[in-house]
Amino acid sequence: MADVDLLVAGAGGGLAGALRAAERGLQVVVAEANPHFRRGNNTAMSTAMIPGPGSRFQRAAGVEDSQERFLADVAAKTRGEADPVVAKTLAGVGAEVVEWLADHVGLPVELAAVDYPGHSVRRCHTLPGHHGSTLLRGLADAVEASSSIDLLVPARLTGLEPVPVSSDGAPRSERQEWRVTLTRPDGGSEQLTAAAVLLATNGYGASPELVGRHLPEIAGAAYHGSEYSTGDALRLGGELGAATGFLDAYQGHAGLSAAARTLVTWTTVMAGGIVVDADGRRFGDETVGYSEYAAMLAARPGARGWAVFDARIDAATQGFTDYRDVVEAGAVRWGATVPELADRIGVDPAVLEEEIADAAAVARGEVVADRVGRRSVTAPLEAPYAAVGIVPALFHTQGGLAVDADARVLDPAGRPLGSLHASGGAAVGMSGHGAAGYLAGNGLLPALGLAYRAADHVASAASTHPVRKVHA
Repeated sequence: MADVDLLVAGAGGGLAGALRAAERGLQVVVAEANPHFRRGNNTAMSTAMIPGPGSRFQRAAGVEDSQERFLADVAAKTRGEADPVVAKTLAGVGAEVVEWLADHVGLPVELAAVDYPGHSVRRCHTLPGHHGSTLLRGLADAVEASSSIDLLVPARLTGLEPVPVSSDGAPRSERQEWRVTLTRPDGGSEQLTAAAVLLATNGYGASPELVGRHLPEIAGAAYHGSEYSTGDALRLGGELGAATGFLDAYQGHAGLSAAARTLVTWTTVMAGGIVVDADGRRFGDETVGYSEYAAMLAARPGARGWAVFDARIDAATQGFTDYRDVVEAGAVRWGATVPELADRIGVDPAVLEEEIADAAAVARGEVVADRVGRRSVTAPLEAPYAAVGIVPALFHTQGGLAVDADARVLDPAGRPLGSLHASGGAAVGMSGHGAAGYLAGNGLLPALGLAYRAADHVASAASTHPVRKVHA
């Protein structure tokens, strides 16, 4: 008899799986290695954007969307390389998840009034402040209030062994339990048995060795994620013979403030701002996406540049907690004229004037596309002008253990490894290869959506025998 129905390793998006499992009558243990996970994991550091095609929030806003439209956007952004099973699964569950977050978890979900690269309609749902700390706090508070969930912190999942529960049950059948080893920072460990396990330990962004092996183009950039994302799921899954996929996929960001080390939201760009390198030159169409722009910026002289915008965009971006942090850190430089701003950021004023004028011509409809191919500029930049120094960053990896539509981890032959599941950065995502396939929100959607699907599968497959309650 197992000690617990479901062991969730990771207190980020995996908390959604814990809550969903508890809602469906299961006893759950969540083990988290980071004692400061509420402010230090990738969910907390996100912008809390979750695609939910076809949600009631979209309908209330008059936005027409569908799973098929979202899948078409994913196919276009990834050039058809996204994992088809994961993409279809998440397109189907996105609206259900955002509505569940509102109705069951009690979060103040709203439709983000922001256009993001690659999304043909507004489908990203978020929370006031557009910051993941609010999302994580809501999930963690709900977990701590549940009598069916025990939260073990700090405790890292270090061992995972399948144990058949009957003489005729094979280790890879659903008729098994898992002998789980949890290790504390002081070296002490404990074991328990779980009927099912969900690996929600994120990816490998904090492992320089793995990043250098799989993501050499971004290996020299800043890492802006949890220090505990060291590839635990890859190690544990590998020991069990799990298949992996899309290990070269990642979300980058070209808008990390060099001074504040917080995010300059890409809303500054989508509202009409531009990005220039250390010489004041633009080097691409900024609207293609902030993820691929990270590697592009990393390849420029000095691997740094400037986000250039104006007072209109500054006012429109104040609703983002990350941007307010940038402002409060004194990272925004202002100039009453373009030459004054150019002097403030150390670039040739004639070059900066030319770049701003080039984009303004698109905004005024004088040209279809500017020199770098940008076809959409909301409005010309007007004085006073602002700039924030930016550096490229790796936010999180997008590849991992191969999973099916129920988030079950698969072996190389496509067979489930029993009741082992994976979500978020621990699993293959829906971004295809590299950085260019990433769409806003397609990090949180696999984190929450696959955890939610895993919980539903575990609940549906659960036996009727009772489990022993494990107390923190």
